[in-house]
Amino acid sequence: MLMLALMLSTNLTGCAPESKVRVIRMGHALDVAHPVHEAMVYMAKRVHEISAGRMSLQIYPGGQLGSEREMIELLQIGSLAMTKVSSSPLEGFIPQMKVFSMPYVFRDADHYWTVLNGPIGHQLLLSGEPVKLRGLGYFDAGSRSFYTVDKPVQQPSDLAGLKIRVQNSQTAVRMVRALGGAGTPISWGELYTALQQGVVDGAENNPPSFYSSKHYEVAKFYSLNEHTSVPDIILIGTHVWNKLSATEQHWLQQAMDDAVVFQRQLWQRATENALKEISAAGVTIIKPEKAPFANAVEPMFESTKDTELGRLVAEIRQQ
Repeated sequence: MLMLALMLSTNLTGCAPESKVRVIRMGHALDVAHPVHEAMVYMAKRVHEISAGRMSLQIYPGGQLGSEREMIELLQIGSLAMTKVSSSPLEGFIPQMKVFSMPYVFRDADHYWTVLNGPIGHQLLLSGEPVKLRGLGYFDAGSRSFYTVDKPVQQPSDLAGLKIRVQNSQTAVRMVRALGGAGTPISWGELYTALQQGVVDGAENNPPSFYSSKHYEVAKFYSLNEHTSVPDIILIGTHVWNKLSATEQHWLQQAMDDAVVFQRQLWQRATENALKEISAAGVTIIKPEKAPFANAVEPMFESTKDTELGRLVAEIRQQ
C-alpha cells in the first residue's frame, strides 16, 4: 500500500505535455458490486464526457489504498486526490460531522435531503477546508440498522450485553452504549471474520452494504430500526483542488452533481433488491417500533444541548 501511495504521489494529477490529460486518482473501500462504486464509475464517465477527454478519473476500489481513515490522511498530505468515505470517520478530522452519527436527527428522507441540499449541507462540505479536505457532494447511504448473528433485536433491551461493530466514531459508540450494547470500532474489511469468530455479536449498516459484504451469511437477523442516516461524502484534498483551473473545477463539480442524481436512483433500487435477496437467503427481517429506540438515546441530545453540536442539531430539527 505504501509503494502504491508513493506512486500516486509522484503522478497525482499527471498532466503529461503530450497528452494534456488531467488524471485524478480516487480510492475507496467498497466492493465493485456496491452501488456507490457504480456511481463513481458513472462519475468517471461524466468527467470524461464533460471535459471532452481532457480529464480522467481513475478509481481504486476495495481498500487497495487503505482504510477510510488512511485514505483521508493521504488526501491531507497530497498523496491521493480523492476518496469516498462515510461521514462517521470524518468526525476525527471535522467535528461538525458528528451530527450525522446522532440518532434520529432527521424526521424522514425528505427532511434529510432538504438539509443536505441546503445551506447546512453546503456548509458541512466546506467545513473540512482548514484540515485540507473539501467535500464535493453527498451520496445516499440510506439508514443504518442493526444486524446480529443469533439474537434478534426487537427493542433496545435486546442489545444488552451485545458487542456491536460501529464505525470509527465516538458518537456511534455512545449511541450503542445508550441503547445498552457495547459499541466496538472495527474496520470494514475485518468485520466478516469478526462476526464469524464471535469477536462481535452484530453490527449496523444499510441494506445494500449488508448484502454486498455477504454479512448475511453469518448474521441472520436484520432489524430495520433505522437509527441514523449517515451519508457518504466524496472528498478531494485541497492540495489538488487548489491546483485545478476554474474550468477543471467546474468539470469535476458538474460530474459530481450528475453522479449524485444517478446514485440516488441506483440506491433505491439497490435497497429494494438487497432486502429481497437477504430474505431469500434466510435472514429474518424485523421491523421494530422506532419510538423506544429514539427515547433511549434522547439523553445524548440533552448532554450536547449547549455545545456547537447541539446548536447544529437544533438548527437541523427546525428545518
